[in-house]
Amino acid sequence: MSDKIKKHAETMSFSANRWFGRITGIKPPTFVISLIVITAALVLFGGGLYDIANGPPTYVYINQKFYFLVNRYLTTSPIGDQFTSETAITAILYGFGFIGLMTLYQSSKHAYNPRQAHLMLIVGVTLLFIAYIFLEAVLGLKFTTT
Repeated sequence: MSDKIKKHAETMSFSANRWFGRITGIKPPTFVISLIVITAALVLFGGGLYDIANGPPTYVYINQKFYFLVNRYLTTSPIGDQFTSETAITAILYGFGFIGLMTLYQSSKHAYNPRQAHLMLIVGVTLLFIAYIFLEAVLGLKFTTT
């Protein structure tokens, strides 16, 4: 702590000084910090910053149909629009891909137990493959012309 903050803390009352010491002494686990950072990255990769800046609608109801993905015929912009639901879908799919990659990494740590390593390898590849296929499907639905 800097000297200025220490001097200020010394002049506070006992209860305020104790409260200040507890707040400055908090050390969250590294797992919690990494989980928060990964979640923030997934939301930003999914388009969260666009949603915060522009505030797009969650869906559109046209001709008695709900649209959760912006199609080309719903907008004049070629790729610049998205719904909030697209951000959620994309962030979840990126999360599946990240979990798949982490599972692949963990499978390499279990070389002494081939059955567990093989199972984790299959689960990781499957999650990664599912994320890729569904992300491509979402992009295909987004850019269809009909």
